[in-house]
Amino acid sequence: MADEVKQEVKVAEPKQKIQVDLEVDTSVKDMGPNPYQRVIHLAKAIDSWRIFPRLFLTVYIILLYKCVIWYMNLPDPSMEQSGLISIVVGAGAAWFGLYTGTDKSK
Repeated sequence: MADEVKQEVKVAEPKQKIQVDLEVDTSVKDMGPNPYQRVIHLAKAIDSWRIFPRLFLTVYIILLYKCVIWYMNLPDPSMEQSGLISIVVGAGAAWFGLYTGTDKSK
């Protein structure tokens, strides 16, 4: 340990202080009519008609109908088949809860 080398670390002190002034233009510029206003209007109309949630619920109802008819036609349903029907019916409760839990005011 006698051969240890001690090094001093020198911290550089700031030599100059600089003050930065920033100018921001906050004036309102008239860029003319919004070219995307028609697309925005269409998006609001589709959102107010709630097309996608209704489409998803319709697809789910068809899926549920086909699954229930398939399950009722089985002569001796297994535990796995009963679990599938249970999951499909439970998913319907979740879909319906999400659909009714949303409103247009958000």
